[in-house]
Amino acid sequence: MSTHAPAHAWSLRPATAEDVELIAELRALVMRPDLERLGRYDEHRVRQRLRDGYDPGQTEIVMVDGAFSGCVALRPHESDGWWLESFYLAPELQGRGTGTGILAGLLARTDAEGSTVRLQVLQGSAARRLYERHGFTTEHEDPVDVYMMRPPRA
Repeated sequence: MSTHAPAHAWSLRPATAEDVELIAELRALVMRPDLERLGRYDEHRVRQRLRDGYDPGQTEIVMVDGAFSGCVALRPHESDGWWLESFYLAPELQGRGTGTGILAGLLARTDAEGSTVRLQVLQGSAARRLYERHGFTTEHEDPVDVYMMRPPRA
């Protein structure tokens, strides 16, 4: 028997330029524990890195009960396939199936086009288990990041 609450009903909507500050704040909130553990948290930099790379055309906003609850971006990879990045969910949604549902939907899209997906996750992040459950394997790692990939599935 599962001890988790059921997954929330969620939807995705296209991001807009106006979403950048909501996303930057969510990124700072959800990444802070892992960045502090790694000795890498910087109050300004954690937000500015998001702002500097933000592309609303490649980002979708997670909506739960009509409210902003997260985001995810897929951008073309330099050599093949896609980079999955900026996948942030409000802390109260983590571990409840929402991320699994969103990731499964994105991977169904990339599988349909026969594309590889790559990502990077912080060392020790609980998100790594989510990615491993969906078939991502480690390509390489450094003291801060783990770089993972998943080939398309038939």
